[in-house]
Amino acid sequence: MDSTTSMGSGTAVPAKRRLSPINQRRLANFKANRRGYWSFWIFLVLFLLTLFAELFTNDKPLLVSYKGELLTPVLVDYPEEKFGGFLAVTDYRDPFIQEEINANGWMIWPLIRYSYRTVNNEIPVPAPAPPSWMMDKEQRCSRYPEGVNDPNCVVGNWNWLGTDDQGRDVVARLVYGFRLSVLFGLAMTIASSVIGIAAGAVQGYYGGWADLLFQRFIEIWTAMPTLYLILIVSSVLTPGFWVLFSILLAFSWVALVGVVRAEFLRGRNFEYIAAAKALGVSNRVIMWRHLLPNAMVATLTFMPFILNGSLSTLTALDFLGFGLPPGSPSLGELLAQGKNNLQAPWLGITGFIVISLMLSLLIFIGEAVRDAFDPRKSYS
Repeated sequence: MDSTTSMGSGTAVPAKRRLSPINQRRLANFKANRRGYWSFWIFLVLFLLTLFAELFTNDKPLLVSYKGELLTPVLVDYPEEKFGGFLAVTDYRDPFIQEEINANGWMIWPLIRYSYRTVNNEIPVPAPAPPSWMMDKEQRCSRYPEGVNDPNCVVGNWNWLGTDDQGRDVVARLVYGFRLSVLFGLAMTIASSVIGIAAGAVQGYYGGWADLLFQRFIEIWTAMPTLYLILIVSSVLTPGFWVLFSILLAFSWVALVGVVRAEFLRGRNFEYIAAAKALGVSNRVIMWRHLLPNAMVATLTFMPFILNGSLSTLTALDFLGFGLPPGSPSLGELLAQGKNNLQAPWLGITGFIVISLMLSLLIFIGEAVRDAFDPRKSYS
């Protein structure tokens, strides 16, 4: 069928693009795996919600009306002098700032009035404090200046899952930690896949000495104790997002090399590849347009599992203290706090549940993707 259809006036109208039969079958196989299909949507919704975490868990108001001017503190850092203070950054949890704003306007707060780094100085017991719903109102409000009548003793200032050992809200750290972990894992998966696919393609297509030398290098590289090397390098270099990313990337790119290499070794002997060479098509075009699409079928089935491995490695390093810088919203660091504070079970339990949910969803998604690209898999 042509990509355009003609109307009575003779005007060509583009026809609606549809999936090819093979992609329709893959999509049907993916949907048929109900566990993986619903896991994909649950994970996608959770990730999209955490991308906009500042809109529902933040220590800054979403909207402020002050002396007839409409302000957006969640987007802009206003100096405190705008509200009669003298600091460079406004602390909207300060009672003086709140009284000044309320006397000359109003504020709209997010559902949870804490960011991942906000310390709650009004917890009635030493940190780590238990969830606020486990206390009565008098105990929850005991540290506020006006007690139960204080305007800040409201649901928005509750710590629904308690605080960590520094008085920071656990819910906020879980939300921001989920986002940071997934973004880190996605970036690691994409970068390692690009390098691994390129290396495997060169090995499989050219073969010979290029393949032999590269294989010996990979064997030596993968024989190194990866975790110990990561711990040593992390302890020497100043911890940071990109430092940790570079260290993990140096060892994670080999995951896809073997799969891509095998697909290119198999595909380079096909008749249509020989015909392309006979027509003078360059090696780069053959690799990119003819061999790579076939290799990507096997590669895509591994990507959810690579993402899962990246998240597990980051969590393990954070748990051991060699991961992200101190103060970062880290799920592994929350587990470490749970281990060090056995009298506060909400730390370890909530961290374990979130990490288990995240990794389980990815495993189920990976199984569904594998079924989708399996040519032997079919559902009636």
